[in-house]
Amino acid sequence: MKKIFLSAAIVLGSFALFASTSPVSNSIVKTISIGDEYTEIKLEEVPTAITDALKKAYPDSVLNKAYKNEKSEYKLEVTVGDKVGALYANADGTWIKK
Repeated sequence: MKKIFLSAAIVLGSFALFASTSPVSNSIVKTISIGDEYTEIKLEEVPTAITDALKKAYPDSVLNKAYKNEKSEYKLEVTVGDKVGALYANADGTWIKK
C-alpha cells in the first residue's frame, strides 16, 4: 500500500514539473534611425558659402568627405590637427547643431 501511495506521489510530482512553465522573455530590440539619409558628394560640389564658413571657423581644417541630404543640408567630415569630426551646415553656410 505504501508503494502505491509513493508511486502516485512521484507520478503526480513529475506531472507538476512538466506543467510548470518558465517565463518567456522576448528580447527583440528595434532600432529606429531618426537621422536624415545623407549621400556622399564630390568635394567640388560643396557650395562656396560652406567652404568659406569652414575656412573662417577652422582655418587649419581639411575637408575629407562631404554628404548631402534631401533638405540640402550638408554633412562634412573634417580633420583639424589630429582630431576628426563631423560638421553640419545649410547650403548658405550656416552651421547646424545635431
